[in-house]
Amino acid sequence: MRRFTTAVPAALALAAALTAVPAARADDGAGPPPGIAGCTATACHFDVPPGTYDVRVLLGGETASSTAVGGETRRALLPETAVAAGERVARGFTVDVRTPEGEPTGAEGTPGLDLVLGGSAPALAGIRVTPARHSRQVLLVGDSTVCDQPGDPYSGWGQRLPQYLRRGVSVANHADSGESTVSYLGDPRLWATVRPRIHRGDLVLIQLAHNDKTTDGATYRANLETLVAGVRARGGEPVLVTPVVRRWFNADGTLDNGTALLVNGLGVDHPAVVRSVAAAHGVPLIDLTAKTKALVESLGVERSKALYLYDEKRDNTHTSVHGATVYAGLVRDELLALRLVPAGLVRLG
Repeated sequence: MRRFTTAVPAALALAAALTAVPAARADDGAGPPPGIAGCTATACHFDVPPGTYDVRVLLGGETASSTAVGGETRRALLPETAVAAGERVARGFTVDVRTPEGEPTGAEGTPGLDLVLGGSAPALAGIRVTPARHSRQVLLVGDSTVCDQPGDPYSGWGQRLPQYLRRGVSVANHADSGESTVSYLGDPRLWATVRPRIHRGDLVLIQLAHNDKTTDGATYRANLETLVAGVRARGGEPVLVTPVVRRWFNADGTLDNGTALLVNGLGVDHPAVVRSVAAAHGVPLIDLTAKTKALVESLGVERSKALYLYDEKRDNTHTSVHGATVYAGLVRDELLALRLVPAGLVRLG
């Protein structure tokens, strides 16, 4: 963490560079990029077209502050950052701006880039938004446990993942509620739209299983293979992700049952098929089923409720903001362990 405490002249120069810019379109080719004039005390709006943007913020004020930045459809873009009174701290992130703004089959959302300032005592001293020139995408293909959920109390782990990645890596979350491998491949708003957006070197994380309740094993496997082949044909790198567990305990406090571990009514063991496809085709695997199972069991029946929407909705499948954040952290850890994202582009806090 670089703090601007000793080099006061440098801090003042940076503050001037970040704050003395009017709101303007980032693509108009005339004048400086959008800045602090596009912000209030709690939010910012920038009139930019769909694309990928680098955002550089200067946090802090005359009193002690603690600021988090979210944006678009409830995405977590920058974790809460504490700054001492009179200090300034610079941070950066890269954000995907698209239409529809959240779920591919959902509402279009508002045009441009919208950011929300949160935290216990938010203080924004400056901001700069510029088109990203050399960023890498992490595209997400998934269901409601992954997607950018539009409203409280729901949250998908893909919605919380951006805060763990630094400037230079964007998360393009194309997960959509209710989708199976069958529907994701069949709906033109989904795979047919996502596939052309994959560029060479992009990561594509694929987690589909919760809604494949009537998909037979051969079809499920073939659909996963189709997704993998499609990513590779575009020069991207597929990453298969086993599904998060359902919080469905046995009497002995374990999750060793088909409901919890995503075995469908036809006896198809979805995590096992995902692991098999990954091994057969040399695809990196994030075994989120194993990771979430171990975590939920370690917390036990009562403490694990906070990860899901049990208290709010009696829902043991969809995660709370807290649960989605924890599960996004597990994904972050696996991206590091598999060396899929350079360590310098990952936030560990």
